Amino acid sequence: MKIEEIFAGESKNVEFKESLPVKSSKYMKTIVAFANGQGGKLIIGVEDDTRKIVGIDKNEAFQIMDAVANAISDSCKPAIIPDIYMQTIDGATIIIVDIEAGRQRPYYLTAEGLQHGVYVRVAGTTRLADEAMVKELLFEGNNRFFDKTVCLGLQASDADIEKLCRQMKQVALRNCHNDEEKALVKDVTTKQLVSWGVLVDHEGKLVPTNAYAILTGADILHCTFQCAVFKDNRRIVFVDRREFTGPVQDIIEDAYNFVLRNIHLGAVIEGLYRQDIYEIPPAAIRELIINAAVHRSYLDNGNIQVAIFDNRLEITSPGKLPVGQTIEKMREGYSKVRNEALAMAFSYMHLIERWGTGMLRIAEMIREAGLGDLVIIDGGTELRFNIYRKHNAGQTPKAEQVSGQSAGQTPEENIQEELLKLSLDEKTVLKVLQTSPQIIVRDIAQQLDFSRSAVSRLMRKLKDKGIIERIGSNRKGYWKINL
Repeated sequence: MKIEEIFAGESKNVEFKESLPVKSSKYMKTIVAFANGQGGKLIIGVEDDTRKIVGIDKNEAFQIMDAVANAISDSCKPAIIPDIYMQTIDGATIIIVDIEAGRQRPYYLTAEGLQHGVYVRVAGTTRLADEAMVKELLFEGNNRFFDKTVCLGLQASDADIEKLCRQMKQVALRNCHNDEEKALVKDVTTKQLVSWGVLVDHEGKLVPTNAYAILTGADILHCTFQCAVFKDNRRIVFVDRREFTGPVQDIIEDAYNFVLRNIHLGAVIEGLYRQDIYEIPPAAIRELIINAAVHRSYLDNGNIQVAIFDNRLEITSPGKLPVGQTIEKMREGYSKVRNEALAMAFSYMHLIERWGTGMLRIAEMIREAGLGDLVIIDGGTELRFNIYRKHNAGQTPKAEQVSGQSAGQTPEENIQEELLKLSLDEKTVLKVLQTSPQIIVRDIAQQLDFSRSAVSRLMRKLKDKGIIERIGSNRKGYWKINL
């Protein structure tokens, strides 16, 4: 554990305790949540609010370590094997309880049982998992895919199956770039649907899976795109909104066209010809929408949301990151498939490549368009992708607005740069302010299960970076988000 990690504060993977709580339940929920997530560290001997390293009595260190090990052994199922060790920082001794991401999910508190004792980490806090999250953890723990599971209550006739095969081929042909690619597209067969997991053989009869329901737009399974244009940079006033349902491969196109209709279209002259150019590369938009559709959790009842603000395009996909996946790995091109049958079907339809290169291409296209970096935010129960739009042409910032910024950058570019540097806790507080600009510190602390002093400290940092500002009085004002 490096001192820089401690000064960075609590996060999804780190939690501090000034001393070992008398009741193990005070920290055992977090241990379970770490095992159900990406792993994490419980640090004993560091103040939560101040991050001051107070240390523990060296004479009690081994007793504390034994107590933690015994509590984990007695309180959690399946068995969690922690790595517990001491470390000295600035002359103070701390104890680190290191928990790896578990493979036998879901982990739960024995006393509360599987139905009520499963916990997960959400935005730096420990929360009780809801029913959908428990089911997803069960699928992960058993190395199964929800989309390849039989869709209860759904039936498919031979004519229905043939119709899906024809539609998929039409989509594949539509996504080909030239006649040579089209010539390579083969018919989809029932046998192929079985091999992908779109159909399964059940007692000698072919029955549809959840992937079949998603590909055909069956009402029995929730699959919706919510698209909206908002006035300015907050989720308050709608300018336009649409909701698309149906076969997932069709509503991807609906959402994509919605974005193109609502972003700026410019032009450049090359020789004698005029070429139309969108402010955001269309290929990057389309790939992000496809990525949201193929990698979302279909156990979660939430919708994929595509939101357009004055300063950004925001695409949100329901579901936590799959086990073994991180944002860092994603940026490096590592792909972790959540819905294997859909991935196979999307690959056939030329919607995705199965090599994990999509995120790398998106990031490169955005940078080449002069839009900075793709921002990826892990909200614990959802994944959000932000593309920031260019400063409006013809608007020159006033001198007092650009003080302190980097040479050649607009205030918006500086704020975007600061946004990339935010800690997870700062992003969590910012997300609350975006949805509830009139909220007060006390309510933020209660909503996030943070201390009031921690929330006040985080908001001061956001103000100092120019990301938020207070408009009006403390009683009747609101927080303005400068994004």
